[in-house]
Amino acid sequence: MSRVRASRVRTSRNLAVAVAAAVLATLATAPTASAAPAAPAPVSCSGCWHPALQTSWNWVISKVPTAPYRKVAMYDIDGFNASAADVKALHNAGIKAVCYLSAGTYEDWRSDASQFPSALLGKSNGWPGEKWLDIRDIQKSGSVLHSIMDARLDMCHQKGFDMVELDNVDGYTNSTGFSLKAADQTYFNATLANDSHARGMSVLQKNDNEQIPTLLKYFDGALNEQCNEYQECTTAQNGDYGYDQYVAAGKPVFQAEYNLATSKFCSKDNAADFNGVKFSIDLDDSTFQPCR
Repeated sequence: MSRVRASRVRTSRNLAVAVAAAVLATLATAPTASAAPAAPAPVSCSGCWHPALQTSWNWVISKVPTAPYRKVAMYDIDGFNASAADVKALHNAGIKAVCYLSAGTYEDWRSDASQFPSALLGKSNGWPGEKWLDIRDIQKSGSVLHSIMDARLDMCHQKGFDMVELDNVDGYTNSTGFSLKAADQTYFNATLANDSHARGMSVLQKNDNEQIPTLLKYFDGALNEQCNEYQECTTAQNGDYGYDQYVAAGKPVFQAEYNLATSKFCSKDNAADFNGVKFSIDLDDSTFQPCR
């Protein structure tokens, strides 16, 4: 090797070392993705309606139900489509009203759809016109998403609803287009549960089974779809989480099945003290087969 060639090799090596050092220094000082803040302390709601463990119910989302109503204690209906008069009619019939909202997705047909910044819209969740939301936005000061969701809760309260059902609050377990973590979901769900309580409404945890042990203290009951079909209802089935934990805490579980015959799940739901019902998957009131 000539002296000149050796000099060039050393120069090249020195340059490589310098570049590597610069890259490492940049990585050391570059901001990393911040972790979700700790979930807020639970907000109690002594004045809220707290349904009993055994509460009969109906779930009608694809239309607004009208009298004559089924002989149940609770109707879960669409918060946007139902009016204050619809809620009052249920109350006049001695029925409590639950305000259904999709908290974790954007729906392009809703009246507030134009308020969602495009940066918050992720992948489709499989339903036409519906996309997952970047729920991490709620962690920011002056969050647009938080304002939208609180306006929805205000709507539920102003219409006279007794309780809120927050749907699609399990984005972190789905392909949303965002790097959502369990802590992000916990913060989002706990924040909206607290905001519901602050408005005098109780609130149901919808799905997100894995976070039951963490979310139990924020919610007043739970609503599940198809846990019998997928054999994931109880702690014994899952390992460390299950809807039996809600029952043990004196809070009701509302359990919906679509495909199973009642003979395949009602005995299990009754034994677990769940309020099991078979519905049509369209939730149009065409199928209503309660277990008790």
